[in-house]
Amino acid sequence: MSLTEYDEKRYNRQMIMPGFGYEGQQKLKNSTVFVAGAGGLGSPVAIYLAVAGIGRIILADMDVVDPSNLNRQILHWDENIGQKKVESGGSKLRKINPEIRISAIDVRIDEDNVYELTKDADIIIDAMDNYPVRFLLNRAALSHRIPFIHASVWGLGGQLMTIIPGKTPCLACLIHETPPKEVFPVLGATPGVIGTLQVTEAIKLLTGIGTPVTNRILIYDGENMAFDTFKVNRKKDCPVCRDLL
Repeated sequence: MSLTEYDEKRYNRQMIMPGFGYEGQQKLKNSTVFVAGAGGLGSPVAIYLAVAGIGRIILADMDVVDPSNLNRQILHWDENIGQKKVESGGSKLRKINPEIRISAIDVRIDEDNVYELTKDADIIIDAMDNYPVRFLLNRAALSHRIPFIHASVWGLGGQLMTIIPGKTPCLACLIHETPPKEVFPVLGATPGVIGTLQVTEAIKLLTGIGTPVTNRILIYDGENMAFDTFKVNRKKDCPVCRDLL
């Protein structure tokens, strides 16, 4: 689809960036991004994908809004307590940008549906809070040969890594076992920081500008306001991605 006059006005400030232009915005308009989770990370991810003009956002979650979510899950308000997160989030995203398509799916992501849910996506964004589903998303991205943008948060810190199937380490190369399940602390601003970085990575990949966080992991330390990156090597014996070329 071509850009409309409205699009050119709405997205002008990003279209005038060097290397972005009309072509970059058109790529965003014709893209589909799958966002797994409508919570702490999923909220800023979905919001900033929407305002950037991503043509279709698929938002998947199976939870309902709880008062304990409200310190960080900015898609949801007091009036939404007890409502499905995809309903709460989907309705707001449609108001934030009525020109894009929002597919809000009330579903628990599992091994039986993850490939079907993600088959139309150009990118998968990990906005989950548990590793079993993250590992499933990693496998789906590898199967579809589409980028997977992993992130997680804890307290005042977080991490981010972009995975390109067959070219970079996958999530299983980095994390070999499922960490113990926990109710973890999180400052509300932390997923805001990491979620917007995920969107930045997605837009870079879709438009071809900049250098993504590949073959390395970015660590955010909010307590000391520091960012570091560490090299991550692809494991030759990784049971998940070793056969990908």
